[in-house]
Amino acid sequence: MNADQRFKALGLVLPPPPQPIGVYKPFLQIGNQVLVSGHGTFKPDGTLIYGRIGKDLDIEEGKIAARHVGLAIISTLIDNLGSLDRIERVVKVLGMVNCVPDFEKHPYIINGCSELFAEIWGEEKGIGVRSAVGMGSLPDNIPVEIEAAFLLKA
Repeated sequence: MNADQRFKALGLVLPPPPQPIGVYKPFLQIGNQVLVSGHGTFKPDGTLIYGRIGKDLDIEEGKIAARHVGLAIISTLIDNLGSLDRIERVVKVLGMVNCVPDFEKHPYIINGCSELFAEIWGEEKGIGVRSAVGMGSLPDNIPVEIEAAFLLKA
């Protein structure tokens, strides 16, 4: 199965592609690379998930929120590329977690997005390098923000 077929088989619903709320591009293609700006926790109806991990949301809710961010990124990719099959591989994921100061499981939260990418592009091409860090706050009090880089097929 290709990436589009795997995505369809998962039966997931995408949110609308997020629109910029500042001065930036949500998607930028440079040669055979695609950079996706930080995306938030959009649900399929376009509303946001709010809250801080360890205070308003537990660890499992945080992981689900990160999966929603992955779906928002996929929505942006499809909107700009037309097909997930144009992606050769995930290169890098940077996940930022809005959490209480003593929270230490940032990688577990960001796995929500990383596992989604692996389901779509497979473990070899769907898993890239990654950073997962905690933040004192994120815009609009969203629990997770993720940016990513992808390599396009030649």
